[in-house]
Amino acid sequence: MSEPKATNATRRVLSGIGKTGLVLVSVAALTATAAGYLSYRQATVGLATDNVITDDKGDPVLPKAPGTDTNILLVGVDSRTDAQGRPLSREVLDALQAGDANGEQNTDTMMLVHVPADPGKKAFAVSLPRDSYVDIAGGFGKHKLNSAYARAKLAKAKELRGQGKDAATVDKESVTAGRKNLISTVAKLTGLTVDHFAEINLYGFSEITKAVGGIPVCLNKPVRDDFSGANFPAGRQVLEGVDALKFVRQRHGLPGGDLDRVRRQQAFLAGLANQVLSAGTLTDPGKVKDLIDALTRSVVLDSGWDLLGFAQQVQGLSGGKIQFHTIPTLRSNLATPGDGVAVEVDPGKVRSFIQSLLNGGDGTPANAAGKPGGTPVGRVKPVSNNTAQQPIDAAGIPCVN
Repeated sequence: MSEPKATNATRRVLSGIGKTGLVLVSVAALTATAAGYLSYRQATVGLATDNVITDDKGDPVLPKAPGTDTNILLVGVDSRTDAQGRPLSREVLDALQAGDANGEQNTDTMMLVHVPADPGKKAFAVSLPRDSYVDIAGGFGKHKLNSAYARAKLAKAKELRGQGKDAATVDKESVTAGRKNLISTVAKLTGLTVDHFAEINLYGFSEITKAVGGIPVCLNKPVRDDFSGANFPAGRQVLEGVDALKFVRQRHGLPGGDLDRVRRQQAFLAGLANQVLSAGTLTDPGKVKDLIDALTRSVVLDSGWDLLGFAQQVQGLSGGKIQFHTIPTLRSNLATPGDGVAVEVDPGKVRSFIQSLLNGGDGTPANAAGKPGGTPVGRVKPVSNNTAQQPIDAAGIPCVN
């Protein structure tokens, strides 16, 4: 029996969604399943969720009404387990050059995505460098941003063990505490309320790129890095699986270090959106099935997210209406008392930057002289490393360091 195809109306919805980055591509895949296979309920049965969008008392927050602005925290976790907490095999870990399956969960990628209620306005995604030196929620003091998750997780685990809780309870509730603390830290830093949460792990990221047939990327110069295993020529190329993971994980040997890695991640998401649209991924039942399989093994969403309603909200977005930015940073070699070298940020400037984007600006100071951080293929220029870089959008394939 052949698999039913999506309707023309569904194709139009998915076309708009596919241009808004990884988390929205994930939503699009789920919507495609609802429209082209059995039902929305069946599409989401295998998806891991966690109750992380709560108030100060820990009670679930009522979902936003349809058609309102939505803020999503997208997190890439350097975890050696799948979305259900099962350790990855030795074979998979070796292929990913990811070390041991020790249960650690470091948030190496953090991006806040804003989807406006008004389809005439631009959506934007703001990257938050992992080494940003900020106030960590939960009373942990000032540390690198990527430690917000781990510090709360470890503290909660210690508390639960002291109460005599079993290992499964300790693991589940401590991970939830880590996610909540990261959400609170990001909200405090940016001044935006986080409405939804999406987390993806290493293995799933690799598998998703295979499901869509590889991601087009472009490098200004050839790179070779023994730490990540990245070994790529200059120019445009298509990466998938482990190679795609190496591309977004590399930070050693880059002129801007972690800030250049952030630009790579943004360029990669732009390439992902471009590939999904040009290859017709979301109208191909076989590819959608592969994408769904990869997502259920790798993605965790907040339990209150109405994915179908959200998909309808973003259907009018186009490649020119989603832009990738990075929060303004100061010194990238800030010496800290106990966290080594970090990236200096001014919370006031971060919130002003976000507010500028919300008001329809680009967040760039009027006197900024920075060069674009992503140059369309055919006009390749080196990238300058400063916070005045022009944003990357999802309308093309930008070249980066």
